[in-house]
Amino acid sequence: MAKNNQKKQVSKSKVSAKDQKLANVCRNCPVCSHARKTQKGLAFEFVKRIESGLCPFCRAYERVYGRKAHQRII
Repeated sequence: MAKNNQKKQVSKSKVSAKDQKLANVCRNCPVCSHARKTQKGLAFEFVKRIESGLCPFCRAYERVYGRKAHQRII
């Protein structure tokens, strides 16, 4: 339970200018954009698997926009 509270507190913290710049790279990334648009295929699976662990741009996107890099924009 304590770990869940810590995660919520981290996500509510202020977003830095560096996070904004990194998230902008993810927003303009052709692979991530394609994954958000199509919601299927190789690009979607690739982004879904690497976003939380490897890609600093995808992690910043999640911090800034509050959604995963592969999720469709509504």
